[in-house]
Amino acid sequence: MARTDAIVLGAGIVGTSVALHLVKRGLSVALVDKRGPGEETSYGNTGVIVGASVFPTAFPRSLKKLIQVAFKRAPEANYHWRDLLKVAPWLISYYGWSSEEKLKDSAVKLRPLMSRSVAEHKALLEESGAMKYLRETGWITLYRSDAAFEAMKPQLEFGAQIGVAAQALDTAGTLALEPSLNPVFRHALMWPDVASLSNPLMVTRAYAARFSALGGVFINGDARSLHRADGKWRVDTNEGHVDADNVVVALGPWSPDVLEPLGIKVPLGIKRGYHRHFDPKGNASLTRPVIDTEYGYALTPMEQGIRLTTGAEFASRDAPATPVQFDRLMPHAKELFPLGEPNEAEPWLGRRPNMPDSLPVLGRAPGQNGLWLAFGHGHWGLTLGPVTGRLIADMMTGATPFTDPAPYRAERFG
Repeated sequence: MARTDAIVLGAGIVGTSVALHLVKRGLSVALVDKRGPGEETSYGNTGVIVGASVFPTAFPRSLKKLIQVAFKRAPEANYHWRDLLKVAPWLISYYGWSSEEKLKDSAVKLRPLMSRSVAEHKALLEESGAMKYLRETGWITLYRSDAAFEAMKPQLEFGAQIGVAAQALDTAGTLALEPSLNPVFRHALMWPDVASLSNPLMVTRAYAARFSALGGVFINGDARSLHRADGKWRVDTNEGHVDADNVVVALGPWSPDVLEPLGIKVPLGIKRGYHRHFDPKGNASLTRPVIDTEYGYALTPMEQGIRLTTGAEFASRDAPATPVQFDRLMPHAKELFPLGEPNEAEPWLGRRPNMPDSLPVLGRAPGQNGLWLAFGHGHWGLTLGPVTGRLIADMMTGATPFTDPAPYRAERFG
């Protein structure tokens, strides 16, 4: 390439959004990935843009739930025995960050990003010609017991303090919104400020197409080839090497593969998760994502069918797939909604990149001039892709960031 100001490594929703925002600022940008845009972790999710979320997803604290997880009886979590010692240090740290006090702190620090997430997506959807994928219908979280709903009240009170809206519904009120659900729950919360996407893969591809239309270049290549050469950063691609003064690592769960050889270590953990698409029975339908909080799964209407997404699996990133959670979830999911047969041969496996404090890593890399970090978004990669792109572009071009990026620095872990 004749002139490249920045290389973005990783063409998921985060990296593609970063690249698009940079090229909109007039930079010459190369977006590099070994696969096509949006084909890894960004493909499999609940499709939600969570502008209204209170606490980050926490490690369970109740003894009952911990025992269920330990004995592999919890439908919302699974783990691999052979990987337990390897992932244990991160799990212990994650458990420590899941206290109510620390969850509140993380929620406050996330709020500047979360509160802008829907608006930033809408801006990119509009200019990318992809508004047809957007639904501004909120999402619903269901509670099968009075106790589970009561346990949410302190979180809702705190949410009201930081500007998160939720509407309590009884069973009848919920069925008025989603009549295909079966009344196996006692309470629900409607989160009106949440939007969702009917095809996250196509949205990422639309953003990538807009990036290319504005002069950005997408190239297949191996991000692990990143190194310094002639005073610049260099990446080897299928079309030769690309050099630039600045490079952004937006590789999600693969970020350590590039950073650790450069001496940069962050406590990134992997929460694996699965999804599968099902045809609904008869005329059953959903108009928004629905979360069954007791069993830790989500049902989302997608263009491919009803997508059932599981909770977390704790295992090495590249360990073989073990979608056993479906066996535990399916009776409860079919009790709630008339799911028919799966319309694809196998469940899809994805890998969520999580920091123990549930905040992403955004900003300059310590000790490496021209190296920028944008990963670790956990359950909110799709949500925070465009707003991350704006923040990284602000910092890289010397503009005043819309929020203080200090809470997201890699150095917060020492």
